[in-house]
Amino acid sequence: MVPKVVFSFFLNFVAILVLLLPQTADAQGLKIGFYSKTCPKAEAIVLQEMTEVIKVAPSLSGPLLRMHFHDCFVMGCDGSILLNSSKNTAEKDAPPNLSLRGYAVIDRVKAKLEKSCKGIVSCADILALVARDVVRLTNGPFWQVPTGRRDGNVSQASDALANLPPPIANISSLKASFSSKGLNTKDLVVLAGSHTIGTSHCTSFSNRLYNFTGKGDSDPALDKNYVAALKKKCKPNDATTLVQMDPGSSKSFDNGYFTQVSKRRGLFQSDSALLQDPQTKDYVLNKASTSFFKDFPVSIVKMGKIGVLTGNKGEIRQHCALVKLIIIMHSS
Repeated sequence: MVPKVVFSFFLNFVAILVLLLPQTADAQGLKIGFYSKTCPKAEAIVLQEMTEVIKVAPSLSGPLLRMHFHDCFVMGCDGSILLNSSKNTAEKDAPPNLSLRGYAVIDRVKAKLEKSCKGIVSCADILALVARDVVRLTNGPFWQVPTGRRDGNVSQASDALANLPPPIANISSLKASFSSKGLNTKDLVVLAGSHTIGTSHCTSFSNRLYNFTGKGDSDPALDKNYVAALKKKCKPNDATTLVQMDPGSSKSFDNGYFTQVSKRRGLFQSDSALLQDPQTKDYVLNKASTSFFKDFPVSIVKMGKIGVLTGNKGEIRQHCALVKLIIIMHSS
């Protein structure tokens, strides 16, 4: 028979473990300062490279921020958006990702990190750090990025098509999409604020201008004066022109996006959809002006934990577009 004192100690020990488990599981192996010993200059290197890039190519800030989102929503935040197509069509070649730009920037950052500490920093972590730095370099908020992600070796265009919410999404499908990734309605509206920087091709919203219901009409949810202005920039079937998502401040991370949405000037149907739900509408109209800079870091850190690979899972790629040779040989 086990002595009562020992048994009591055992129960208390188990209780402590139970209390600790949720915190451990929530962290998923990520932590702030993950590279402090193995690559102490990692974050400084990323910031230095991004400072130089954004100084000469500020228009890349939006696509690079969007790249982190597109990575996390497909297979989790594992850098799979960066892999090249080989035997199958990869995520980057799926229609929703064809407008992404900045892969060479990620390669540039990775090369610098490899030179400083070979085989240590994952491509998935680079995407998270670059997203943080393009926001801070465009006058947005700063946040600590939990790191420790490892890189996945699976990338399929079909997964991108199935998981990335399209610009024509309504509020119900948007909420369902974000909920499936562990993100709530507040995260949805806050992360939509990423549209404050960057541009879009006319093809992503031209149906709202010229043929919304198939009768040659415009989307009634879009301000008529804005429709007229957009028609001057985007002619029917225009597949090359770029339009600012937040006109006038598309290179500055600010509250301008929410002002545009409140005036029925959200570029995409998914932007206008934020006015169709009580909680998202309230945030757009009443809370964004004072809370966005505080809320955005919380939501993007939460997003950055979706489906991460840590510990012995995944790999650390030497080149972000290519899985390691040993993985290719094993899977063939």
